[in-house]
Amino acid sequence: MAYTPRAWTGTAVPNTLLWHYLRRFTAGYTPALNQQVNAAGGFTRWFERQLSSYYSDAWYSATSAWWPSINASWATLWQRDQDGIEQLGMADANYERWALVRRVGSQRQVLESVAELWEHHFHVPASGEVGPFRTAYGKTIRNNALGRFEDLLKAAVLHPAMAVYLGNANSSKSAPNENLGRELLELHTVGRGAYTEADVKASARILTGYRCDSWRTWGFSYEPDRHWTGPVKVMGFSHANSAPDGRPVVAAYLKYLAHHPLTARRVALKLARRYVSDDPPAALINRLAAVYLANDTQIKPVLRYLMASVEMRSSYGIGTKVRTPTDDVVATWRALGTQLTAKPANSDAPAGANAILWQSEGVGLRPFSWQPPDGRPDTAAAWSGASRFLNSLDTHYTMSGGWWPTVGVKYRTAASWLPATRIRFDQLVDHLARTLHGRASTAVLLQAACEATGLAPATMITATHDLVRWEMPRLLTVFLDCPTHMTR
Repeated sequence: MAYTPRAWTGTAVPNTLLWHYLRRFTAGYTPALNQQVNAAGGFTRWFERQLSSYYSDAWYSATSAWWPSINASWATLWQRDQDGIEQLGMADANYERWALVRRVGSQRQVLESVAELWEHHFHVPASGEVGPFRTAYGKTIRNNALGRFEDLLKAAVLHPAMAVYLGNANSSKSAPNENLGRELLELHTVGRGAYTEADVKASARILTGYRCDSWRTWGFSYEPDRHWTGPVKVMGFSHANSAPDGRPVVAAYLKYLAHHPLTARRVALKLARRYVSDDPPAALINRLAAVYLANDTQIKPVLRYLMASVEMRSSYGIGTKVRTPTDDVVATWRALGTQLTAKPANSDAPAGANAILWQSEGVGLRPFSWQPPDGRPDTAAAWSGASRFLNSLDTHYTMSGGWWPTVGVKYRTAASWLPATRIRFDQLVDHLARTLHGRASTAVLLQAACEATGLAPATMITATHDLVRWEMPRLLTVFLDCPTHMTR
């Protein structure tokens, strides 16, 4: 049998370059997203609007009210835990859910993408061990995601969640805890090999003075009498550090690290690895780092340069960036047009807004459950295992059939996938490819669809055909299980 694609041109698709950009800078292609870009006058204008907060943030605000813990203060979260209303771990799980839900429906797709990148760069697990601070930490990262890296660095490193996670909340002049001092250098800024053990010790001493009353009141403060005083030197940074209040020293130290050329290269590498390729060209890293330093660590100019670079334009190709488990789940919701119709009654309710977290865990990883401080990896090798792939297939099939979740969720009907009352099967395959992928059908895709359903390309499909009545989930999974959907 010949499997020659037959076009259904009534369903518009973006050109190859636009399609490539939309897959890299958003949580997943949708026809509505393509229309939004066209209405903006093209990708460059749309991208600039994304950076300038042109699009509505109503989805962010509305969904934050779905879980009481999201907008509660850290003191309220702790009191709820003590009163047996909601444990801190459940509050953190609700934040993970909210992060996923935001990516599904947000109009500020670039912001959500960059915020997620930084939340893994400045990684703090969403678990009860960081106390009642994790949701506030995530909001802080997002608020600074498109600003200056210097400000983002200070906001993340000095946040109570980071202090508790890496032990700086228990660090004092008599017993400096080296965890944060080391990770600040190794993971957050200059990178391994740029510093000595003496630098790590000095880094830890600079950061002493912060205190958290963990597991009692969770009060977070700076106590000058706990700060180590005396001359400090970390790489090219030195300070007399003679005052009891060492916070000005901390600010100067973090500014030095933010503006360090090695930090510039590390930031450039993180952005290029996320949006260009797992192993981005050194020439691109050098140019991005130069833009970063020339613009006072502003992140937006770096993103603009990266977007317009020849390396970005030429990085098109299926398989070059594999979707992480959370990427896969969110992109599947978006591709299928599945809508969240109601907020959860509580954190244990089987609503879709809760279940999306369990789906992510089932595929392979919850949003912020990576335990080491280096953050979730973003390379194909990390997410290309057989077990992860099989788990993805199960999630794709379950959602294609609308079988789970079923509460607070609206799925498209099988008949709604038909663009006409009568259509050839090969044209239906092309329409679905254009709708779910943003690309026209291929011979391989058509053959897979025919083999999955037992239908011939010329078979006429109507709303009463058995395909629509019973087998549409089997057909839809052909598109979700293929490399086009599994990569970005």
